[in-house]
This record gives sequence, structure tokens and C-alpha cells, in this order.
Amino acid sequence: MPTLRIRSLRTRIALTFSALLLVVQLLGFFAARETITHAARLNTETELQQAEKVFNQIMQSHRDQLSQAAAVVAADFGFREAVATRNQGTIVSALRNTGDRIKADLVMLLDLDARTVADTRISDEEGALFPYPDLIAQARSNGSASNIIQLDGRLYELVVVPVKAPVTIGWVAMGFEIDSRFIGLLNSTMALDVSFLGQAVGGGWAVLASSLPGGTAANLIAPANAGQLGREKSIRLTLNQEEYGARTVLLHSGPNGVEAVLQRSIAEAAAPFLRIQAALLVLSLIGLVVSIVVSLLIARGVTRPVAMLTGFARSVGEGGNPPPLELAREDEIGALAHTFNDMREALDEREARITGLAYQDSLTGLPNRALFRERVMEAIALAQRGEAMVAVMVMDLDRFKYVNDTLGHTIGDQLLVEVGQRLHAAMGPQSATVARLGGDEFAVLLIDGSEAEAMRVAQSLLTLLERPMLLEGQVVDVGASIGIVCCPMHGDDVDTLMRRADIAMYAAKRSGSGCLLYDSRHDTQTPERLSLMGELRHAVEHDHLTVFYQPKMDLATGEVRQVEALVRWDHATRGFIAPDRFIPFAEQTGYIKAITRWVVRHVVAQTADWLERGIDLQTSINVSARDLLDNELPDFFQNVLKEYRVDPRQIWIEITESAVMEDPAHALSTLEKLHNLGFRLSIDDFGTGYSSLAYLKRMPVDEIKIDRSFVMGMVTERDDEVIVRSTIDLGHNMGLKVVAEGVETQEILDRLRECRCDLAQGWLLSRPMPAAKLEDWLLAWRAKKATA
Repeated sequence: MPTLRIRSLRTRIALTFSALLLVVQLLGFFAARETITHAARLNTETELQQAEKVFNQIMQSHRDQLSQAAAVVAADFGFREAVATRNQGTIVSALRNTGDRIKADLVMLLDLDARTVADTRISDEEGALFPYPDLIAQARSNGSASNIIQLDGRLYELVVVPVKAPVTIGWVAMGFEIDSRFIGLLNSTMALDVSFLGQAVGGGWAVLASSLPGGTAANLIAPANAGQLGREKSIRLTLNQEEYGARTVLLHSGPNGVEAVLQRSIAEAAAPFLRIQAALLVLSLIGLVVSIVVSLLIARGVTRPVAMLTGFARSVGEGGNPPPLELAREDEIGALAHTFNDMREALDEREARITGLAYQDSLTGLPNRALFRERVMEAIALAQRGEAMVAVMVMDLDRFKYVNDTLGHTIGDQLLVEVGQRLHAAMGPQSATVARLGGDEFAVLLIDGSEAEAMRVAQSLLTLLERPMLLEGQVVDVGASIGIVCCPMHGDDVDTLMRRADIAMYAAKRSGSGCLLYDSRHDTQTPERLSLMGELRHAVEHDHLTVFYQPKMDLATGEVRQVEALVRWDHATRGFIAPDRFIPFAEQTGYIKAITRWVVRHVVAQTADWLERGIDLQTSINVSARDLLDNELPDFFQNVLKEYRVDPRQIWIEITESAVMEDPAHALSTLEKLHNLGFRLSIDDFGTGYSSLAYLKRMPVDEIKIDRSFVMGMVTERDDEVIVRSTIDLGHNMGLKVVAEGVETQEILDRLRECRCDLAQGWLLSRPMPAAKLEDWLLAWRAKKATA
């Protein structure tokens, strides 16, 4: 339950609002802290600038006081007389009295050589050289001099004035020691810390006096020794992990240099602001608690109607029919409830329409694939109980794509409607179901239909569809190919029956027989065929195929100047595999394009080799329907010929009528391109297709080949001879060469000469053979012809 509560919309809304507010407050808190710290740094820098001025004024005030006191002593007549007479007692007494009066910590008398004459600190320093000759020089020039100096490890603010009588006879040096008392005075006056650092003769720095604690003050030595304090006027220091702003004041330079460092703690500068921030934080936390309570109330007001909407949607989704939602609200939730009610009504209407259309083809009004499958499954159940024999027919229209491409999709749709109406009218509603499976594919289910009955019905349907149709003033004729299966002979489940009916239908289309009953030999998708496909691909890629050549003889001269290239496959383990086993399979799978390209490259290479050796042979190459649909085929031919430097007129391209008729527009376009490149074209198996004359006049062909079925029967069958003679006359009248295939007897050859056929090809002359054997055959043939 806790998990469900956390995942509930109400809780997530409250948590989201609270989290957003908390994030905003935290961001504001850290941004404010950063701003306060930045402001404290800037404020500290300003304070230090002002403090430096105050510091200089305090120090100047001390210097003025010392200067006045020193001038009074130096001007005293008795003191000057004592100095002139070198009365040591009087000098020391005068120096002490003056120092006590102004509370000076150091009073000295120096002679003209800057040596100590008298010193109120230590009596035995008489004669010592004063360590700051620069002050003597400055006093000699300016009448007085002052500075912060180091003496015996102590720090003094010192003033030097001359003693004149009337000329300078000595120097008075008077100073205040900068000690903790003085540091405290500075600290209280400027409200910040002050440290004085002195430099020894060796160059190292030491803290001479500071308002900071000893451990903290000692941290100033490192930046001083690094030159940081003298190099930068305003700096930031970290002393005992606390950040300080600092400002350096150079008091005395040289080997015994002195610097004053004014320091201000950033934390102390920011403290007043941080106290304000802490108060704001408390107020923010109070606001957060209030926001959580308010967001919970808002979430509750939102989620309660949402829960009602969810229950309504769940009930509709489960197929229920809940009562309309009644939410008396004018906001978005109320609008959503109204939309849900409209949605439920629309779903009811749509469900009714979908139920009506789920099993009906929208174009023809016939049952669709889904309903047909259900009907087939019901019929299979009857057949399995022995109550009926079931036949399934799958039908595909011939030339439908051509109608669509030529007359447009509108005419194509009307054609499908007309076909559906004819099929429905022919079968009737009693014991058959006519359905449109999709595209131009229809199906018929026969109950109590034997194989013979199914074949009879299929033939009658083919006859029915052969009648021309008048569609928008256009006379359209189509045929059909029908595949037939029966249950339980050909399968006992709907998928098997439909698949095998498809196989039979495609077999009927390939054979041109109109309708066929399923035969396992039609099924190319067997494991053996799949294995053969993989081996065929390997054979192409590793040059395991071979090109054989069959000669064509000129019947007028007896010369052989043309050959036809035929691909052969001698498998390493299966032995010789006939072309009719793997070529149709390759065409179905589309791999024929790879085989064609392999053949073209080998044939052109062989032609180039023959030409180089003086063997002038024109070679014919067969091209399939798939090849004609390949837009890159003309360019491929041209590139291969350029590579081997072969004239296109050395190559004939043979195509079948059926290849052209699969997509006439595309095929004619490809043939035009090949013809324009210089290739000569030949129609193979002429007379076995349909619409030959209609397309023959449009195709840029140079030759037609009479199918072997007519040639082989012309001696025994009168009709075949008439067809052969008519075809030869037709070809000659159109300016075409005519080749006769299947010449296997001398009688056939003589009859073809009588008919004035141009070329003959067949086993009487030679079977197909490899290139090397063909060369030997040509030598023998020409030798035989020369002796005849």
C-alpha cells in the first residue's frame, strides 16, 4: 500500500510542487550566500582602502607629536650646551625627561658621524653606529625625518631632528614602540586587524606585532616571503582556513624593511547578512510546510474527478457500458468528462461500423481475407468430421498491373468490382464463398467440392473472366490464373491450404495453363531448394558456373558466325544440374540478376579473347524478365563492353515475349536504351506468348527465334509447318532475321531452307559446348565445308 500511495497522482502532485519549491529555495539560498560573500569581499576591500587612510593619519599624528617633542629638546639652550660640552649626565637627563613627558619609548643623541652619544635604553651602547643612515640623510636635507624602523627586534616609529648651535652639532632620535598597546589602539580605531612585518638582513620576514592571535599571525610569513604582500596592494589571504581581505602598506624599504598589513575577516564582514539569511531560511521552511499542505489539498481536488474518469475509461476499455459521467464543473475537468461521454458514444457507433466492415472488402463488398479464413477453418472442421470435402481456389488476375499503369487506378478499381460481381453471380450464395484477399487476388471456397468439381468450376470461372469488360468506354480484357487445393488431401489447416493454393496459382501463371491442382513438385520452397539457393550463390561468387556455346548456322552460306551463350552448372557433389532446375528458381528469388551479370562479364571477356585471336563470332546472351526491370542493366552492359573493348554489335541480347509482357512499358524502355547503345535484340521462343504482333512492331528488335516446339513438329504436323512458314514470312516482311531452334534432323533443316529461314540452331549441328571445344568444332566445320 505505501508504494501505491507514493505512486498515486495526488502524492506525486504534492511532491512535485514541494520539490520544485524546495529546489527554488535551495537555489535562492546558495545564490544569496554567494552574493553575500561576494558583497562582503567588495565591502571589505572598500573598508581596507578607507582604513589605510585612517592608518596613515594615525601614524602621521604620532610622527608630528614626536617631531615637536624632538624639536623642543633640540632647541633647548641647556641641552645644546650639554651637547657642545659633551656633558654626558646632562644629555641623558634631558633625553629622559623629554621622553617621560611624551611617553616616548626611545630617545637617542647621535653625533655628526651618526654614532650614539647617549641612549635612554641602554647606557653601554655609546659609540655604536646608528643603523639607519638614510634617516640622517633625510633629516639633513629636510630638517627632520621619520619612519617605522626595527631596533633590537622591536618596532619603533622614529623621528630624527638636528641639534644646532647654530650649526648642526648632532642629531636627536625619538620614537614610540609599536607594541600590543599601540596595536590595540589601531584595532579599536579602525575596527580591523593590523599586523607589522619586518625583514631581516638575510631577507626573511617576521611578524613584529599583530592584533591577530599568534598562530594566525604566523601564517602571514609565507605570503610575505613569497613576495605576495609587497607585490600586490590588495590581496586575499587564507589564515587558519579563514578567508581575509588584506591591504599592504610599505613603511620602510631596504634590508630592514617594514610593512603594515591591514586585515579584515570576510566571515565577520558577511555575518550581519548571514544572520538575515538565516531568518529568511526559517521563513522559507515555514513556507515549504504551508505549500505541501496546500498542494495536497489542490492535488486532492484534481485527482478525485480524475479517478472517476479513470474508472469510466477502464470500464469502456473492458467492453463495458458505464452510465454517462456527471461532473458539475465548468473547468477543464468538466470539459474532459463531457469529452469522455462523447467518446463513449462515438466508440459505440464506430464499433458498430467496424463490426460490419471487419469481414467485408470495402471496394467490392465481398468477404475479405479475415472472413474467408474463418469460413475455411469452419469448412476444415466439417471435412475432418467426414461431413464434407472442401476445395479452396486462389485466383490472381493476369495483366491487371498493365491495366492500372495504362488506364489508371480508377479503371483498375472498376475492373476489380466487375470481377467480384461476376464471381459472386457465378458461384451463388449457397455452398460457396467468394472473397477478395487483396490487390487483384480473389479466392473461392467450395463445400462438397471434389477435385474434379473444383477443376470444372475453375474452368468455368476462367471462361467467365475472358469475356471483355466495358469500363468508361474502354474495352478491357483480363485473364486469370487459379491454384486449387483440397482438404484433407493437400492440408488440414488454413495456413497450409492457403499457402499451397498460392503455390499452385503461381505454377499455373508460369505454365500459362489457367488453373492447376496443387502438386508437391510446384513447391519450390523446400529445404533442398533453399540449400540449392545457397550453393548457387556460392557458385556465382567463386566462378563455379560455366558458359557453353551453341552455334547458329547461316542456311544460305553454311557459315557459322553466331553462337548462343548458355549457362551450365556442374556441381561438385550433385553432378550436372540442368538449367531448368536452377534458372526458374533464380528468377523467383531475384538472384537471376546476379547470374546474368556473371554470364555477361564472362561472355564479353570470351568474345574479346576470340577477336584478339582472329575468331570473329557474335554471341547471344539471354536476359530474363527481372533483368528488363533493372534500370541499371544498359549501363552495366555498356561498362563491361568498354572494359574489354568489344563493339556492341558483337553481342545479341535475347528476350522472351513473356518477359516483355510482365511490364511492357518498363521493358520497352530498357530495350530502347540497349538498342540505342548498339546492341542487337532477338525475341526468343517467338509464337508461344500473347499479343506478340501488338508489341512486335513497337520493339526495336533485329531477329526473332521460332520456338522449338513448332520447328520439331513441322515435318509431322501440318499446323506447325504453317506456323513456321508464316512466322518466317512475317519476320522477313518486317525486315527481321529469323532463327529456327530445335533443328534435330536433316529433314527439318532441308524444310527450313525451302522456307527461306535465315539461321538454324539445334542438336543436328551441335550440342552446346565449352569455348575450347567450340573452337575445335569450328575448325572441323570449316574444314568439312571446304572439302564439300
